[in-house]
This record gives sequence, C-alpha cells and structure tokens, in this order.
Amino acid sequence: MPTAPTISRDPTLEAHVFWYRFRNEILATIGIVLVALIGYGGYRFYSNHRESAAADLLGNAKTTQQYQQVIDHYGDTNAGATAYLLLAQAQRSEGKFSESNNTLQAFVDKNLKHEFIPTARMAIAANLESMGKVDEALATYQRVAADYPKSFDAPMALIMQVSILKAKKQDDAARRICETVLTQYRESIWASEAMRELRSLKPPALPPGVTNPAGSTAGPGPGNVPPMLVRPPSAPPPVPSGASPAAPPKPKP
Repeated sequence: MPTAPTISRDPTLEAHVFWYRFRNEILATIGIVLVALIGYGGYRFYSNHRESAAADLLGNAKTTQQYQQVIDHYGDTNAGATAYLLLAQAQRSEGKFSESNNTLQAFVDKNLKHEFIPTARMAIAANLESMGKVDEALATYQRVAADYPKSFDAPMALIMQVSILKAKKQDDAARRICETVLTQYRESIWASEAMRELRSLKPPALPPGVTNPAGSTAGPGPGNVPPMLVRPPSAPPPVPSGASPAAPPKPKP
C-alpha cells in the first residue's frame, strides 16, 4: 500500500512568510512599546526634576510668601505638601488662625492619604481653640482620636480634650478620657500626662447618704458604712434542747 509523501518544513522560510504576512502589526506593536517606554522615562525624568527643584526652593523658603511660591509652582510634589504645613505654622505664629486653617484644609483636600493628615487636623483644632471656638475644637479632637486610633496623634487628641472638658465642668467625661489613655495608650508619652490630669480631677461623688466623717464625698468613713455592710457581732452557738450548758473548766491546782 503506498504511503503519503512526507512534507518537509523549512523554519527559516516559515519565519519569512510570518514576517511578510504580519509585518505591519509587528511594527505597530513595537512602536507602541517604544513610545510607552519613552513616555514613562520622560515622565520619571520630569517628575524627578520637579521634585528636585521643589525641594531646593523649599529649602531656601523662610517667609509666608516664599512658602506660597513653592505651593503655586510645585503644589503636587512632596515638597509642595510640606510647604502647606510650614505656611500654616507661619500663619499661626502671626496670629492668622483663620488663614492658617484655610491652608491646612487645602493640604487635607489635596493630600487625602498623606501621613500628616492627622497632624494637620490637630493643628486645625488648636487654631479653633485659639479663636475661642471651643466646641468646634473639641469635636475636631474627637474626630482625630476616632478616625486615626493607631496614629501618634490619637492619644494627644484625647489629652487635648481634657482641659476643655475641665473648663466645661465635665469632670466625669475628662476622667473617662484619662482612663482611656492609660488603658489604650499606656506605652505612649501621653500616659504620664493622663495620670497627672487624673490626679487633678475631683474624686467621683459617692451615692447619696454616704459621706465620710469630714462631710466630704471622697469615701465612706467608719461611721458611715451602709447598714448592709455592717456585720453583727458573733453570738455563741445555740444550746440543743434538753442539754445543759457545759460547765467552765476547773482551774488547775
């Protein structure tokens, strides 16, 4: 029975045929890759150049006008973000608390994931407190502590609430915050401040009718123990019926 003839393939010839049939597509793909690489390299060069220029300009900035210049020209760089914070601090030093808060809010809006967002909000609260807007400052401190519980600023935000609550005669709330710092942030540098504040607070009031001998509510005195806590004197055990009480022992000769 005759067998089918074997067809030999030439790899070189097949490669030429493939190139001839798809040369336009191959060239287009290579061109796209080259353009992408050139574009990425140019972007990195441009970004690095901007970052370097911004850092140099920020390093020489000393006044509010110079910080603003860094923001105007390089606001989208790391140096530009830092310039916002330095400008806000300079404005606060000049007593321009409202302008400082505007700068800080602009920093927050443009750098939503920046590591210094909690710090910026703490500065906003401090400016509000300096402007006499105590309730707004208290609310801002509370949000920082709630939104960033793992940050360095969280225990400080709690401690800053204590003085405001003490001024508002809310000692119980201030005491709870100090206890929170001592339990949740006992390893932080603010734990000692929480202890100091806790000692300065008045002790909690005792239940009505319970006072110490001096008349204060610091704690119950020996003569003011509630009736349910007074233990009656022990009595001798009862004698079974029909039995005579035991006679006292005779003295030894």
